[in-house]
Amino acid sequence: MLYMAWNILRDGGALDVKKGDINKEPVSMMRTAVKGTLMNVLNPKLSLFFLAFLPQFVEVGHPDATATMFLLAGVFMLLTFIVFSGYGLCASLAHEYVIKRPGVLKWLKRSFAATFGFLSVRLALSDR
Repeated sequence: MLYMAWNILRDGGALDVKKGDINKEPVSMMRTAVKGTLMNVLNPKLSLFFLAFLPQFVEVGHPDATATMFLLAGVFMLLTFIVFSGYGLCASLAHEYVIKRPGVLKWLKRSFAATFGFLSVRLALSDR
């Protein structure tokens, strides 16, 4: 873990961000949406979630069990879309803030390195 902390701190390390690293041509919102949709549809964890978690909210023998499942799945997908859209917006704002202010990146690197250093010392001093 101390190596990870050192790798974060040095120039060109794990958290090194330069303006040249950013995509030169912007990606359209439609392409991003299609890519995200395909990633979610092809993710087996999502299917397992719907099969394992949602049925417990539908009564056994309910006459509209299928419709209720689709309603619950739709509500879940809408809430997930809203939350992930918020994540994307926050990430975009943070990206602009960090790229335009190199001092912020320097303190982020120091914070990550200090965290990894602390965790490695704590692991080294643990009883197990």
